[in-house]
Amino acid sequence: MADVGEVLMSVLSTIRVPKPGDRVHKDECALSFSSPESEGGIYVCMNTFLGFGSQYVGRHHARTGQRAYLHITRTRKAKKEDENNSGSGHPPKKKPTRLAIGIEGGFDVEQELYEEDVKVVILPDRQEVTSEDLGTMPDVVRERVSLSMSGIMAADSVSHTLQVQQWDGEVRQESKHAADLKQLDNGVKIPPSGWRCEVCDLQENIWMNLTDGKVLCGRRYFDGSGGNNHALLHFQETGYPLAVKLGTITPDGADVYSYDEDDMVLDSKLPEHLAHFGINMMTMEKTERTMTELEIAVNQRVGEWEVIQESGTTLKPLFGPGLTGMKNLGNSCYLNSVMQVLFTVPDFQSTYVSNIDKIIDEAPSDPTQDFKTQVAKLGYGLLSGEYSKPAPDPGDEIGASEPRGDQVGIAPRMFKALVGRGHPEFSTNRQQDAQEFLLHFINMVERNCRSGPNPSEAFRFLVEEKIVCQQSQKAKYTQRVDYIVQLPVPMDQAANTEELKEAERRREEGDSSAPTVRAQIPFSACMAALSEPEMLTDFWSSAVQAKTSATKTTRFASFPDHLVIQIKKFTFGLDWVPKKLDVSIDVPDTLDLSGLCATGQQPGEELLPEVAPPPLMTPDVEVKGILGSHGNEDDDSLYSPLLSPVLDDSTVSQLCEMGFPLEACRKAVYYTGNTGIDAAMNWIMSHMDDPDFSAPLVLPGSSSGPGTTPTESLSEEHLATIVSMGFSRDQATKALRATSNVLERAVDWIFSHLDDLDSMEVSEAGRSAAESEGGRDPPPGPRVRDGPGKYELFAFISHMGTSTMCGHYVCHIKKDQQWVIFNDQKVCASEKPPKDLGYLYFYRRVAD
Repeated sequence: MADVGEVLMSVLSTIRVPKPGDRVHKDECALSFSSPESEGGIYVCMNTFLGFGSQYVGRHHARTGQRAYLHITRTRKAKKEDENNSGSGHPPKKKPTRLAIGIEGGFDVEQELYEEDVKVVILPDRQEVTSEDLGTMPDVVRERVSLSMSGIMAADSVSHTLQVQQWDGEVRQESKHAADLKQLDNGVKIPPSGWRCEVCDLQENIWMNLTDGKVLCGRRYFDGSGGNNHALLHFQETGYPLAVKLGTITPDGADVYSYDEDDMVLDSKLPEHLAHFGINMMTMEKTERTMTELEIAVNQRVGEWEVIQESGTTLKPLFGPGLTGMKNLGNSCYLNSVMQVLFTVPDFQSTYVSNIDKIIDEAPSDPTQDFKTQVAKLGYGLLSGEYSKPAPDPGDEIGASEPRGDQVGIAPRMFKALVGRGHPEFSTNRQQDAQEFLLHFINMVERNCRSGPNPSEAFRFLVEEKIVCQQSQKAKYTQRVDYIVQLPVPMDQAANTEELKEAERRREEGDSSAPTVRAQIPFSACMAALSEPEMLTDFWSSAVQAKTSATKTTRFASFPDHLVIQIKKFTFGLDWVPKKLDVSIDVPDTLDLSGLCATGQQPGEELLPEVAPPPLMTPDVEVKGILGSHGNEDDDSLYSPLLSPVLDDSTVSQLCEMGFPLEACRKAVYYTGNTGIDAAMNWIMSHMDDPDFSAPLVLPGSSSGPGTTPTESLSEEHLATIVSMGFSRDQATKALRATSNVLERAVDWIFSHLDDLDSMEVSEAGRSAAESEGGRDPPPGPRVRDGPGKYELFAFISHMGTSTMCGHYVCHIKKDQQWVIFNDQKVCASEKPPKDLGYLYFYRRVAD
C-alpha cells in the first residue's frame, strides 16, 4: 500500500476548499438517509461536496474517480447530570424563546450531546488521515487539506441553509401606531392581578386595549381553548389597534398585538402606555405564557397525542417495514402525511422502491437534484424498515431508555427542497393544504414519467359532464381528466340542526359555558349533493342561439384503481375570508359508485350543434361581418384580434381576490362567456396546470392561438440567453411562450420539460414536425384505467386547525387489517381511528 502522504499528494489537485455559494451536503446522504449520527457516519466528497453513507461512498468513487472524502461521525455522549440540576454550578439550559433556528433565543442543535470525529479517507483502500497526521506532511499538502477540512466543517450544510431561509423566526417590528397612539382619559385604572374579561368573566388569555383600557379575552383557538374573541370584536367595533396581554408584562417587555397590522409587534412606548392605566411595568411579574412560548409549546408538542383525536388512549408504538416515521421539518406534516399514503399504493412502490438499484445506478452526477432518485430514496426509507427504530431518550444514558413512540425515522430535507423548489408556497416552512400538495406532487410525477411507468395513473380518471339546454332539451357531452373527487358538504342537511342552533344562540348571548357542537352531515347527503344536477342560469345555447337555463350533470366516465375523495371543508365566507367547516361525516369503509357511471349519449337524444358563441364585443365597436379595415372578402372570420371583449369586472375581481393571476381570471371569464363566478371557477380549476395559464388573453383569429404569446413579442435578448445554454431557438421560443416571456420562469420551465423538448423534431424550415405539414397525428389522450366502481377505505388524512394555513396533519393507514396512525415521527396502532373527521380519503378498488 502506498504511503498515505504520497496518495494525498497525488489527489491534491482534486481537493477543493468550499467557496461562497457551494452546496455542502454534510448532514444527509444523497442516496439514503444516512447522517453523521448513523452507523458508519457520512463521507463528504472533497471535490463535489456531496455526502454519502458508507454503503454508497464506494459507488460514488467508482463512478466519478474521486478519492478524497471527509468522514464525519457523531456519537452520542452519555448524559452525566440532569440538565435542570444546578448542583454542577452551571445554570439550567435556557428554553427557547423565539421561533427561530440557530440564533440567540431560538432552537439550536444540541451539539454538546455528541462527540464528533473528523478525518480524511482515501478510497479505494480507505486509508485514513487525521488532523494530527497532517502535521507530519509537506506544507503544500497540510495547508490545502486543512483548509478544505475546516471549510467543509465551517460551511452551513444545505439542510441548515434551507431551514434558515424557510423559517427565519419571529422578528417583531415596531408598530406604526406605537409612537402616536391615542389613549383616552377615561379614568380607567387596571389592578396588578385578578383580571377577568369584562364580557364573559374568562380569567385566562386576557388582553388590555391600550387605547381605552378595556380588559377582554383573546381569540378562540382551533381546539376550542383560548378565549371568546371579545378583544378582537372590540377592535372591530372601535378601531383601537393595540392590545397587551396581561400576565406577560415584565420589566423587559410584554406581548403586544396590533389588530390593524394583524401581527405581534413592538411598542417602544409601552411603559408610558401602561402607566396611563396605572400599571407599573417595573413591578410586574409574568403569570402567563407569551404567545411565542405558546407557539413553541405547540411545535414541541406536535408529536404528542393530546393534539389528535386519540388522546384518551395509550397507543402502542409500532416498528418495522412500512412503519417508518418522518421528522417534522417545520410545518411539513402535510408532506409527511401525503407521502406515507402514496407509498402504500403498489404503483408507487413498484415504480420507485422495487427499482431503486437501477434508479441509483442511472442517477446523474448530482443526485440531490434528481426527482426520480429522491422519490426512490424516500420510498425506500419509508418501506425498508431500516429507520423504523425507537429514538433514544435524550434525557437518559445510552442504552438505558425503553422504546418510546418516537422513532429515529427519516428527515426528508432533500426531497422537500426538491419538490418545493421554485414554488411560492411549498418552498417555505409555512403550513400548506395537503390536497394542493398531493396534486402538485402528482403533476411532478406526470412530468417525470412520460417515457416510463407512471404511478399517478392509479388515481387518474375521466369525468363526463352532460349539459342539457332546458329550452331545446338538446345535450352536450364533454370529458376531462381528474385525480380527486371533491365532495361538497351540504351544511343544511346536518342531522343535529337543533343542537347547532341552540349552541349558536348561547354563544351570541355571551354564554362562555356554551358547548362546541360539531355539525353531523350524513355521507349520503354529500353524495347526493355531488350527483344532483347543477342549474346553469346563464347558459348560451347553440341550439336556440341565445342565453337560457341548462342543467349540468357530472358522472364517472372511468373508475380509477385508487380513488381520492376530498371533503370540501375549506371554503370562503361572505367576506372572502377562508374558513373551515367543523363537521363530522359518517364516511363508510366500503363504497359503491356504480350508480354514478356515465352513460354517454342516449338513444334518440339530440346533441347541441357545435357552434361557437358570438364574440363578446364592446358596445361602440361596429360589426361589419367582421370585415371593415381588419377583414377582406376572402376572410369572413367571426373574430378580429383588435376587438376588445367585454368582461364582467366583478367576476374578474372576485377571482383575483382568491389569489389567481389576473390574465388567468380574464381568460376564465372570457372562455365561459360571462356566465358567472361558478363557471369561471370551474374553468380555472380545469386549466390550472396549463403551461399558458397565466399568459395574456389573445383572442381567436389572431396570429397566435388563444393563450399564447405572439412570436413577435418575444424578447430577442431572452431568446439569445436561452439559446446560449445549448437549446435551439424553437425550444427557447416554446419556453418563453409558455411563461409569458419571463426569462427566469422560462429557464425553470425548460429544465422541467426536458423530455418534451428532446422529442421536438425540428424541421429545416424551423418548425417542429408536429406543426409542419404532414406532421404526425396528435398524441393520444391521457391513459386511464377502468374497472368496477366498488372500493374499500385504506387510508385517510386528517387536519386540525382553523384553515389549511395552520394546524396539523396526521394520517391513518390500514396495514394488514390494522389501522395505524402516522403522526410525524410517531407510528402507533390506532385504537379509535377518527374516520368521521378526515379531510382526504383514499379508497382502493375491490373485486366484485
